[in-house]
Amino acid sequence: MTQFTRRAGALALRTARHAALAGALLASAVTAMAQTDTPIGTWQTIDDHTGQPKALVQIAQDSNGELNGKVIKGLGANDQPDRRCTECTDARKDQPVLGMTIINSMKKDGDAWDHGQILDPENGKVYKCKMHLEDGGNKLVVRGYIGVALLGRSQTWIRQQ
Repeated sequence: MTQFTRRAGALALRTARHAALAGALLASAVTAMAQTDTPIGTWQTIDDHTGQPKALVQIAQDSNGELNGKVIKGLGANDQPDRRCTECTDARKDQPVLGMTIINSMKKDGDAWDHGQILDPENGKVYKCKMHLEDGGNKLVVRGYIGVALLGRSQTWIRQQ
């Protein structure tokens, strides 16, 4: 084998490695972009009164294409793993908050999600819900309201990796 042939082979191998690396980086970027244009994932909820982290909520899509969210971990200083929704008035009454579905039936509506409900386990009340992403998909603004969206309150949740 001549020196020229060895150099050509090494150059071809290096070019193939660079192409593979570029492809892997591009696939990672596409996956990361896809994850930030939807609320699907894990979110740290922030108490809108205290500004403190409250819980981790996992949002997933069901077979109907609707988004639902359940509490996967409490983060509050006084949070107990066996805490129950004593104020709930529906089927969730006295059920453990950990593992409880608190967001249901959210449907995509343009750049937002709407037409669902959210439960506040602190007071047991169920509100209409809408949400949208901000900050490149790293923040989720969740609004619970009664009647019209103007009569409600919003929380900004932080995406967890």
